[in-house]
Amino acid sequence: MAEELFIDSSLSKKEKYTSLIPMIKGLVEAETSLIANLANTAAVLKEAFHWWWVGFYLVEENQLVLGPFQGPVACTRIAFGKGVCGTAWKEKTTQLVPDVDQFPGHIACSSASRSELVLPLINEEGEVWGVLDIDSEHLNHFDEVDVNCMEEIVGLLHK
Repeated sequence: MAEELFIDSSLSKKEKYTSLIPMIKGLVEAETSLIANLANTAAVLKEAFHWWWVGFYLVEENQLVLGPFQGPVACTRIAFGKGVCGTAWKEKTTQLVPDVDQFPGHIACSSASRSELVLPLINEEGEVWGVLDIDSEHLNHFDEVDVNCMEEIVGLLHK
């Protein structure tokens, strides 16, 4: 089945999220494949917000391994506690980074990335099974609206 996404470019960021959340919910509730759901979620977010990079890293044998994403080629593996993604995994908390150059140990998969938002994906047992990583080529690109809405979106994703 083909899916189409219609996003009104005149909407505010909050309004875009308000319209996208039910779309993403409908996509992931109708599909049992984790990979398909992560891929479509990344595509929806990239299409809606035109971020530099948006994608998932999945926990495999005490590493984060690159999963479905939209954007340029990315780092393939990230160690526990390393960089923004590894920190989100270790601390089980969302990481909002206005300037990646100010984040100790930042892993520069792309020199174009200037700010970052990483959200842990946590199962019912409280274990992190992956992270959603979003990069922008602009400083201070993400804010609390992004954090709150993206936390709602990652809550829709289940392993």
